[in-house]
Amino acid sequence: MTSALSIFRALADPTRLRIVALLRAMELSVGELAQVLGQSQPRVSRHVKILCDAGLAERRKEGSWVFVALGAAAKVQPILAAFDSWDEQDHWTLADEARLAAVRADRATAAAEWFEAHAGEWDAIRSLHVAESQVEAAMVKALGDGRLGTLIDIGTGTGRMIELFGPRADQALGVDRSSEMLRLARAKLAERKLDNAELRQADLYALPLGDLGADTAILHHVLHFAQQPGAAIGEAARVLRDGGRLLIVDFAPHEREELRTRDAHARLGFSDEQVLGWFKGVGLAPVLVETLEGGELTVKLWLGRKAGEKMREVKAA
Repeated sequence: MTSALSIFRALADPTRLRIVALLRAMELSVGELAQVLGQSQPRVSRHVKILCDAGLAERRKEGSWVFVALGAAAKVQPILAAFDSWDEQDHWTLADEARLAAVRADRATAAAEWFEAHAGEWDAIRSLHVAESQVEAAMVKALGDGRLGTLIDIGTGTGRMIELFGPRADQALGVDRSSEMLRLARAKLAERKLDNAELRQADLYALPLGDLGADTAILHHVLHFAQQPGAAIGEAARVLRDGGRLLIVDFAPHEREELRTRDAHARLGFSDEQVLGWFKGVGLAPVLVETLEGGELTVKLWLGRKAGEKMREVKAA
């Protein structure tokens, strides 16, 4: 009863009802909420605090920004079901939806400008290896046709892996240290309307997920940035449930030394022995090793499964 009272008190204000409806559509920063609601940030922050205290919303800090999302489903879903059953739209709802569309447009514009400014950097790397479409096709084949359960994309960048695999996941979590990258990913995923996807700012050595919390983990062109790749693989293994899978996509060993200084690569690729050794050390059995040649850099796929389920033999391609 105490919990129910706190929820109804939190919702006993039209602005807070509007905030819940907006968060249902997409995760928003406090500044974006203020923009949509036409209120000051301090006032919106007070409303957000009340909703968070009642468990109806959650706050996450990313750099200098604070993002707000809906709280735990057990508390929020009954409220959303009530919204649906009333099925009413007043002038505030229509106005909020229009201003929310403007926020989406602002995000998309910012993402487009960033990509335009950095296109040369991305193209320089991609020109060195097989087409990304072939890499993604190999990843899809490696993970098979089934459901992916709870998916975590480590070092999600602009959210491409969530965009690609999110529709097959029950829940998808994208993690990255860069708040700028997460803003770009947020714009992309909002445009794709992936309601089961969530983004968080966090380190690949300290994932924001408990032990045994994920069924599928992906490290897509991330490991070569890691100073401690073995530790990153160990952290990914920690969050996997028994039978869960980790898919790593990265480069085979190469001699492109300029990538260290130009693109901050900490490692110039990895051998099968290295990766499979790290797998063994953290209880991952190798399932697939695949090689994609077609440029100066060779792309590798390594798929491992956490102990606890019958394993199939590793195959090389």
